[in-house]
Amino acid sequence: MATKTRQAPRSFVAEWSVTFILLLFGTTTIAQAFVIPSGSMETTLMVGDHLLVDKLAYAPHDSATASLLPYSEVKRGDIIVFRYPINIQETFVKRVIGLPGDRIHLENRRVFLNGHPLDEPYTSYLNPPDAYADNFPSVPGDMRVFARATQMVADNVKNGDLVVPPGQYFAMGDNRDNSSDSRFWGFVPRENIIGKPLIIYWSFDASTRDLTDSGATLSHLVDMVIHFPTKTRWSRTFRLIHPYPVS
Repeated sequence: MATKTRQAPRSFVAEWSVTFILLLFGTTTIAQAFVIPSGSMETTLMVGDHLLVDKLAYAPHDSATASLLPYSEVKRGDIIVFRYPINIQETFVKRVIGLPGDRIHLENRRVFLNGHPLDEPYTSYLNPPDAYADNFPSVPGDMRVFARATQMVADNVKNGDLVVPPGQYFAMGDNRDNSSDSRFWGFVPRENIIGKPLIIYWSFDASTRDLTDSGATLSHLVDMVIHFPTKTRWSRTFRLIHPYPVS
């Protein structure tokens, strides 16, 4: 789980106020429910976490609304929900590592941002090191990499660093060995970003198959009804989701 950072009282109150408003009056216009179907963000976000996503977090704002709602620019370390660039019908959640203009590379799993190694306590590694994913950018070999990622590397690598172009973001999963992210399909365009998750309003111990296989829908519903008290992760329910400062 990502280390929680201390927040100024005003920021804390504003965050909880917005969360409360969205819970009461949220619609698809300002908020969206989202379920984590895979382990790519473990252990920050677990399979079966049900999130409330703030769709106004990064929206353009004027002087009137800026004083009412805590709008912000996309920042390094933010967890974002976005339309998958390969198929915009799918929705992904990852952590922002690189902003426009940033220089990024990985050496033996260590991320270097603008020449400095990052402290990333939120990451987890379960598998043996991988020549491509853990030493990026490099030759992908036989690993499946989408054409837009190959083009990204061809067009944006300078002196061994991947340089993030304007209007694009480099995003990675916290579970680095089990994450389909920018290393494999390229940058996240700004217009693809939907918002950021605010709160885990419910967490249920389910499998990826339960949440992604249409054939398992009925059995999953039965499982939720029968095992609601025992499979609900009560310690995660109503947990606010915080970014981790990356710089």
